[in-house]
Formats: sequence, structure tokens, C-alpha cells
Amino acid sequence: MERIGAAIASARPRVVAALAGRLRDLDLAEDAFSDAAAAAVAAWPEQPPHDPAAWLWRAALRRAIDAKRRAAVRERATHDAPAPAPTPEDILMAADQPIPDERLRLIFVCCHPALAPDARAALTLKVVCGLSTGRLARAFFVAEPAMLQRITRAKRKIAAAGVPFEIPGRSAWPERVEAVLSTLEVAYAQAYEDAALSDGDVAPFAAEILRLSGLLAELMPDEPEVLGLAALVRFAEARRPARLDAQGAAVPPEAQDAALWRSDLIGEAARLLDRAAGFGRSGPRQILAAVHGAHCARRETGRTDWDVIAALYDILARIRPGPAVAVSRAVAHGEAFGADAGLAILADVPDMDAWLPWQATRAHLCARAGRAPEAAVAWAAALSLDPPPAERLYLERRLRALT
Repeated sequence: MERIGAAIASARPRVVAALAGRLRDLDLAEDAFSDAAAAAVAAWPEQPPHDPAAWLWRAALRRAIDAKRRAAVRERATHDAPAPAPTPEDILMAADQPIPDERLRLIFVCCHPALAPDARAALTLKVVCGLSTGRLARAFFVAEPAMLQRITRAKRKIAAAGVPFEIPGRSAWPERVEAVLSTLEVAYAQAYEDAALSDGDVAPFAAEILRLSGLLAELMPDEPEVLGLAALVRFAEARRPARLDAQGAAVPPEAQDAALWRSDLIGEAARLLDRAAGFGRSGPRQILAAVHGAHCARRETGRTDWDVIAALYDILARIRPGPAVAVSRAVAHGEAFGADAGLAILADVPDMDAWLPWQATRAHLCARAGRAPEAAVAWAAALSLDPPPAERLYLERRLRALT
């Protein structure tokens, strides 16, 4: 059953993107895929077929057409054969090839300027990536009902405005690119938080955002923030092979074996970041890429330059303030200038007791400051917030070391 669930989760983004492009209806695409997934669980008793995506595409499309017939919405449906004739989407899926145009089409549709800025990335992550409303609410630091309302309003706006399901001309890209980049960045962050990629819902994002960010860099080679995101993802993924120890526990960046890092991705990231710097227009993703690049420099220098990382986070805190940046800045200042400096920054981040990175960072800094009882409380609080398995092992190990 675990293999079947992973196959369905992996196929979902491609299939939903293709369905939405074919049906011109986001809700219908999601509902049809859900029905097809339920049918797949019953039809695949032991293991998925050779091409799960093609199976799910055909099953979902049949169910969508049936649903349209039942609702008497016949204008754009295929009415005759219950099994539709092969389409370009069918052929590509049957060959087990990615569909970058379909995925990008749906991303650009969901990032339409007719939508409120705070709804674009959330809608894309829900429809294209299949993130749950609860996970989205945590990612955007809002309540779950508010996130559900935001997504519902965005879908209605797309339907009411008659937004075309097509990639706009290049002249329209600049007004959408920020939302597209935010979507990819948040999606990748979900995978980055899980060192072992143990969550089947978000595990595919690591490879997929690596691919999509590279594709966008090819399509928009003169946009420095696009290049910055591509560099950021490559620097981060380069360290993936060293993020787990022999027991399966997460390993923080400063303790990773740099010899295991992927030099090919580091080199590619460095070239992308150099190209971005040549435009002279720095942005938050370029700065984050520079942070990851500073970590990766340890592969050559043998040391992590925390002073540089702290300075980069100081800049980032001015141009894109927020809880995630503040917590990362606290870690960097704690390493560069002492634990008390990091704790002082962390104290200015309000109402974060229920956020795992805040608790884990507080625990780490308190332990470094010699405040063992406070560190133990914070480690325990972090463990109560349902961390992924690899992170849980790491937190338990730190707590045992104190107690």
C-alpha cells in the first residue's frame, strides 16, 4: 500500500496539471484525480502498474467527462467514446516523460494577476502540488480556515474572470514571475524541511523543483531572481547526500561530511549565481542562494564563514522580513557572535511557540549558552510538534544529551 500511495502522490502534479489544461476547471481536475486515485487503490491490489500516471490520467479524464455529462455541462466535453482517443498528454504520459509545458501552464494560470498576491502561490501549491490546506496554512503562518477561504476565493475568481488556461506571451511574464517563484520556493521548502524525504506528499518536490527551476532559468535567462532560485535549489540539493547519518538521523549543515556533497550541482549553482550577479539587481532569492553557497564553500575551505552568513541574513531581514528569516538569522548570529546574540534575535519573533523551527533553534541556542533546563524544555516542545522521522531522531538525541 505504501508503494501505491507513493506512486499516486508522485503522479498527481503531472496528471492534475494535464487535466486542468484539458478541462479548464481546477475543481473538476482535482475531483477527477481524487476519484481516479480511489479507483487505483482498489484496482492495484499489490503494486502499481508500469505507468501509474498514464493509468490515472485516463481514469480521471473518463470520470471528469462523466461528471460533466451528469451536470449537463457539455460545451467543452468529449461526448462520444467512454475512453477518449489518445491526446498529446496521453502520448507523453504513456512514454513516461515529464510534461513541463502543462505544469508551467497551470502554474502561470494560478499566478494570474487577477488574483490577490497572497492567493496566487497558495492556490498553485494546492492545485499543482497537492499540498493539504493544513500544511499550506502552516507554511504561510495563517489559520487553516483562512487558508481554505483564500483558495476558494481564488478558484472562483479564475472561473468568473474566464482566465485562459495557456501560457501567456513573454510580455506578460514579468507581472507573474514573482508569484511563480514564490510558489516554487515554498514548495521546495516543504521538501527541504524533511532530510529523509519520508513524506510521500512532498518528497517529489525536491527533484521536481530542481527540474522546474532549471527550466525557468532557460526560459528567462535575463531574470536574476529566476537564476537565484535555480542556484538556491542546486546548492541545497547538493548537500542532500550528507543530510542523514548512519542511524537515519538528520545532520545539521555544519556537521555534514562535505566530501559527500555533489560537486556537479555546486558548480552549476555557482555559475547561475554568478550570472545573476552580473545584472546588478540583487533580490531575496539571490541572497538565500549566497547563504547556501557560503555553506557549500566549506567543501573547499574546510570552514563555514558564519560572519558572512550572518551579514547576508541581516540584508535579507531588511528586504524580506518574516519569521523564517528571523529564525535563520538567529542561528547565524548565534554561531558568529555567540548564543546570546542569537537568542536576542529569537526573542523578537512573537507567537512562534507552535512552530518547530523556532523551538528547535531556541533549544540549540540555549544549550550553547549553557542554559540546559531551558534547552531541554524547548527540545521537548519541538518533539511535540510532530517532526519528520529524521528530524525526530536528531531532536531526541539532543534531548538525551542534556538529560
